[in-house]
Amino acid sequence: MEIIKGKSAFAAIAVGKIAVYKKEDQPIKRRRTEDPEGEIARFRKAKEEAADQLQKLYEKALREVGEAGAMIFKAHQMMLDDGEYQDCVQHMIQTRKVNAEYAVGTAGEHFANIFAAMDDAYMKERAADIKDISERVIRNLIGKGRQDRDFTGPVIVVADDLAPSETVQLDKDKVLAFVTSRGSVYSHTAILARTMNIPAIVNTGIDLEQDLDGKEAAVDGVRGILYLDPTLEVLEEMKKRREEEQQKKELLLELRGKETVTLDGKRIKLYANIGSVSDIAGVLKNDASGIGLFRSEFLYLEKKDYPTEDEQLAAYKTVLENMGGKKVIIRTLDIGADKQIDYFHMEKEENPAMGCRAIRICLERKDIFKTQLRALYRASAFGNLSIMFPMIISAKEVDEILEIVEEVKNELREEGIAMGEAELGIMIETPAAVMVSDELAKKVDFFSIGTNDLTQYTLAIDRGNAKLDRYYDAHHPAVLRMIQMTVENAHKHGIRAGICGELASDMELTETFLAMGVDELSVAPSYILGLRKKIREIKIKA
Repeated sequence: MEIIKGKSAFAAIAVGKIAVYKKEDQPIKRRRTEDPEGEIARFRKAKEEAADQLQKLYEKALREVGEAGAMIFKAHQMMLDDGEYQDCVQHMIQTRKVNAEYAVGTAGEHFANIFAAMDDAYMKERAADIKDISERVIRNLIGKGRQDRDFTGPVIVVADDLAPSETVQLDKDKVLAFVTSRGSVYSHTAILARTMNIPAIVNTGIDLEQDLDGKEAAVDGVRGILYLDPTLEVLEEMKKRREEEQQKKELLLELRGKETVTLDGKRIKLYANIGSVSDIAGVLKNDASGIGLFRSEFLYLEKKDYPTEDEQLAAYKTVLENMGGKKVIIRTLDIGADKQIDYFHMEKEENPAMGCRAIRICLERKDIFKTQLRALYRASAFGNLSIMFPMIISAKEVDEILEIVEEVKNELREEGIAMGEAELGIMIETPAAVMVSDELAKKVDFFSIGTNDLTQYTLAIDRGNAKLDRYYDAHHPAVLRMIQMTVENAHKHGIRAGICGELASDMELTETFLAMGVDELSVAPSYILGLRKKIREIKIKA
C-alpha cells in the first residue's frame, strides 16, 4: 500500500478503481504569414466558437451543479471577451506576422504569468482559467474543438490538474472522486467538486507516469489522503466511514421543521448564504430560517454590462416571494479584490484587497448604487427584506449611505411606486468597524460579522497564501475578542448581531458563539441541519 497526501477540497470518502485523465498535447508551431488579416479573421471565428461552447457549458453546469458552479463559465466568457486579451493576440499577428495559434498561445501564456505572479492564492489560480480559454481557442483553430472523455464505470479520476470545462464535461454519475497532482483548494475544479458533492484531493504531487489505470484506491477527502492498493483493513475502515457519513445525512433530514434551540431554551436564527436565485432550492430543502447573506454581486458578474433596475428587481422579487415571508438579507454590491468586472473599468491596484472595493465603489459611483437601492426598495413590497452594506469602516460612511437611501425612497414615493419596510444593517469585517461598533450600533438595525475578511485584516495575513498557513489562525484570541466586542456593543444599543463568514459553520466554535450571545448564524445551505443538531445538543448556562 502507498499513502499519498494532498489537500482536501471536499471532505468525503470514496473507494474504487483509478482512471488517469490525460490531456492531449497541442504542440503549437510558429509560422510566418503574409495574410495577417486572414489570421485575425481565423482568430475571431475561433473565439466566437469558444464563446458558444462556453455558453453550452454554462447551461450544462446550471442544470447539474447550480448557478454558483455555472458562474465559472460566465467568468470564462468575460475573460474571452477581454479587450486587452484580444488586442494582444491581434497586435501580435499584425506586427510579428505570425499564425493565430501561436499568437493565442503566447498571449495566453503572458496573461497567465501575470496572474501566477500575484501573491493572492485565489488570483494565482486564475492563471489556469486563462490557459483553459486559450487552449479552447487553439483547439478550435486546429479543428479539435470537442474534448469528450468517457469512462466505462464509476472511477476515481486522477489527473495532473483539471480545468473547469473538463470537470463539468465528465459524467457525474461515473466520477467517484477527483485527485490531482497540482492545483489548490481555491481552484475552480475544487469549487466545482464541492458544489457537486464529489470527494476531492488536490496538490498530491502524484506521479502520473507510473502505472495507475485500473488500480484499486481509497480517497479520504476528510484527511486529504489517497491510498493506492489499500490493505483490506484500510478498505474496511473507508467503507465503514462512508456508510456512517450517509447515515448521518439521513438522520439530519429528521431535523427539518424542528426548532434551532439549545437545551436550556436559547433560540438561534439559522440562516443560509446564497449567491444566486437558483440557490433557493437548497435553502428550502435544508429548512433555513431565512437568507442571512444574498451576495448580489453575482447579478453583476454574470452580465456583460450593468444590470438594469428591472433586471435586479426581478431577481430580488423572486427570492423574496420564494422565501414566503422569511427574512432575506441582501448585501449590496461587493466587488473589487478577487471579484473584478471588466465593464466597471476599475484602475489596476497594487493591493486590491485594501483598495477601491465594496461600499467604496458604491459611494464613488452613486448612480450604480442608487439603481441597486431602487431595485431593492421596489422588491421590499414583496417580502421580508433587509439590506446590508459591506466593508464599513466609519460612522461617516453610514451617514452618507443613509442620506442616499432617503433620496432613493423619496424618489420612489414621488413616482408613486410601492415599497415595504426594509431593515438596514452593516457588515463588521474590518478591525476599524469593530473598534467603533459602539457608535455604529446607534445608526443601524443589525450587524453581520464577516469573519473571512475580519480574520485576515486582524492578523495581517492573506488567508489565500498557502505559505502562511502555519500563522493563519481563525480561532486567534484577537479575532474572538473582536467578535465578542461587536456582539456586546450591538446588544448595548438593542440591535442583533449575527455571523455570516466561514466561522459561522465551524462547530468547534458554535458553543463559544452562543455563550457570547450571537443571535444569528448564516452558513452554506448544506451546513444548516448539521449545525441545528449541534445547537440542540448545547447547554449554555452552567
